[in-house]
Amino acid sequence: MKAVTSPAALRPGETYRSVDLTASDVDELPPGLTVRYALTLRDCVRLERLPDGLRAGSIDLSGCTSLERLPEGLATSFLDLTGCGQLEEWPATGEVSVGRLRMRDCIGFRSVPPWLGTVAQLDLAGCVGIRELPEGLRVTSWVDVGGTNLTELPASLTGVGLRWRGVAVDERIAFRPEEITAAEALAEPNAELRRVKMERIGFDRFVAEADPTVLDADTDPGGERKLLRVDLEGDEPLVVVAVSCPSTGGRYVLRVPPNMKTCRQAIAWTAGFDDPSQYAPLVET
Repeated sequence: MKAVTSPAALRPGETYRSVDLTASDVDELPPGLTVRYALTLRDCVRLERLPDGLRAGSIDLSGCTSLERLPEGLATSFLDLTGCGQLEEWPATGEVSVGRLRMRDCIGFRSVPPWLGTVAQLDLAGCVGIRELPEGLRVTSWVDVGGTNLTELPASLTGVGLRWRGVAVDERIAFRPEEITAAEALAEPNAELRRVKMERIGFDRFVAEADPTVLDADTDPGGERKLLRVDLEGDEPLVVVAVSCPSTGGRYVLRVPPNMKTCRQAIAWTAGFDDPSQYAPLVET
């Protein structure tokens, strides 16, 4: 068996030690392919299909943005689908077990595969379509639920570790953010966990509760605008611009870089202008 780094070297029905086609222009693989160890197809943006019965020790499909379906009979221990936003349906048959299923930012999926075996790690971060997990699902180490719409885990996952975009959290932070206060977040010594708590609270409520410093204030067609800062120990300050929607009157905040000095500069930045003098909308919305 040999390692392969060129699509032209692949042959139907062959078994290879490893295949690394990272960022190549490959659009499909030959049928009957087996890879003993790692099949790496990361950032193959032209890849549209994979052969049924594909088997490999690990399969990295992260960044394969044109991939629309996974093959029937797929079998692996580690499967990385990060950023495969075109995928929506799982094949009827397959196997991912022992290792890790990473579905990060796979916005099309509504579920995990029904044939998923026991895995050590399940990364669902950014899977906004995931609202529940099936009873009987087995994960031995951790589940990353950051950015999903999960509100609880099934009983079969009782005691499993929880993460929010890579940061270890507890069930309260993951599923009951209404119980978190701005004071608690500000007192959190761990900067990464503090950021998660702030995200879970929501910047609107966090800023409202945190007694921010007003850096600047002006008006636009929607009404008063304020540039606000909340200092965070051991981290860069949180700076937001608070604005009102002219059509609805709703009040909301937008996070901006901490070097913003004025409301106009901050709003210009949100519109993609580094130089606020170049930002001259007819109507600001």
